[in-house]
Formats: sequence, C-alpha cells, structure tokens
Amino acid sequence: ARQRTTHSFSTLQEHATMGKIIQAQRKGKSTIFKAHVRTRKGAVKLRTLDYAERHGYIRGVVKEIIHDPGRGAPVAKIQFLNAYKYKRDTELMLATEGMYTGQFVYCGTKADLVVGNCLPLNRVPEGTIVCNIEAKVGDRGAFARGSGCFAVVVSHDDDKGTTRLRLPSGGKKTVPSGVRAQIGIVAGGGRTDKPLLKAGRAYHKYRVKRNCWPKIRGVAKNPVEHPFGGGNHQHIGRPSTVARDAPAGRKVGLIAARRTGRLRGVKKVAQDKD
Repeated sequence: ARQRTTHSFSTLQEHATMGKIIQAQRKGKSTIFKAHVRTRKGAVKLRTLDYAERHGYIRGVVKEIIHDPGRGAPVAKIQFLNAYKYKRDTELMLATEGMYTGQFVYCGTKADLVVGNCLPLNRVPEGTIVCNIEAKVGDRGAFARGSGCFAVVVSHDDDKGTTRLRLPSGGKKTVPSGVRAQIGIVAGGGRTDKPLLKAGRAYHKYRVKRNCWPKIRGVAKNPVEHPFGGGNHQHIGRPSTVARDAPAGRKVGLIAARRTGRLRGVKKVAQDKD
C-alpha cells in the first residue's frame, strides 16, 4: 500500500521561501538585540509632581554625581525629605553643568531661577536655557536630556497657556506652560569632540548600550542577507527608496522618502512673528 506523506505548514514554508531573515527583521523579536540594562543605575527623571512642587518648593541635596553606563551624561543622586513619612527619598536626576555634591537643589513653582533647580516654564523668562523638559505636565522629562543638550525658551503665549521652545535639533516645539524643566545645560558636553580613534573604544562604548556595532553596510553583504547585497561591484542595483508597506525583508534603505538627493540652496528657517 502507498504511504501518504503529510508536510507541516512550516516545512512547506521553508521550502517555498528563499534567502534568510535579514538583520532588520531580527531586531524586532530577537533577545540578541535587547538593551543591556543590568548595570544601569535606574530611570533618570524629575520628581513626581506633588503638592509641594505645585504650590511652593521643596529642597533637596546633591549626594553624589555618578556615571550611568550607556549614558553620555552624568547623573545626580539627589535626596529629598519625604513630605508624608519620616524618611528620605532619593531621586536620580540629570546633572547640569556646574552642579556639585552638597549643593542644594530646589524644585517647585516658587524655586529661584538658579542652575540645577527645577521650575515650571511659566515661571521662566524668555531666553532662558533649560534642559530635561517635560512634554506633558507630570511626565517627568522628555526633551533635551543628552549630554551637553539644552533648549531655549523662545516665547510665552499667555492666552493659550503655551510656551515655544527651540530644541537641540534646531526645531521649534510648543508645549504647555505648566511643564517643568531643569535650569541650565546637561553636563558632559563636548563628548563627541574627541574622536574614538580605534575599534576597541567603539566596542566598549556600544557594549554597554546594546548590540548595534559594528554596522555592516547592505552592499557589503551577500544577496541572501540583504536586498542590496551581491554583484561584482558594491552597488545597490535598484532604487534605494522603498514603500512604507513593503514586506519586512525588503524594507531597507530610504523608507517612504519624501525626497532624496543633496540638500541644495539655503534652508529657509521660519521666523517667529514676535
């Protein structure tokens, strides 16, 4: 009697598909590309917004300035007295330029405009340099958090209750005036001025971040590993632009590009009305 053979769907799929799962696809699911967080010191945020900050101020003291692996900016360990229990709360906040151990830091609506203090933007005059700014009230810090980063308060709109900022990227952003920010520049600036010079330094830099180095170009790979791979010379051999709804194994290059090529001419910067 003839034997009936049944193939599982996965086996058929293996026979039907060519190539392999490219690196861009593996990054979504694989544990190999997870962030390396074992030695990290903790989430670096502003204080939780409470009664003391909304109606007055609260004083903390900088206990220690520490290095957080995988982060370019130093981190300040700041101790506050708990308002409700007999204990101290330790917060991890971004260290601003000029901060030192033993320094008093004030957080709240009625805090002074001093480097390191944390104030709502509606208490900050135009032209002030701020960092670690919230996007929404109470989210504990979203913008200008990298080493050497700062944003500038451009203008306040009292009617709408919004504040316009110039971010480190050069872009403008409108946020609610009630969001908090630290005064000053994030410490650790000029980090990128010194070149890495050798592969060993790059290895150690990215080892504590995540598995994202070394980065191999698509054209340097084999056709089985990348859509741009293969050929007798390193060339893409097809348009580098790719549709937004392209399948995952093809979605490499300039994804859903609005334009390509060199930026020619002078960039027109929108001037503020005031």
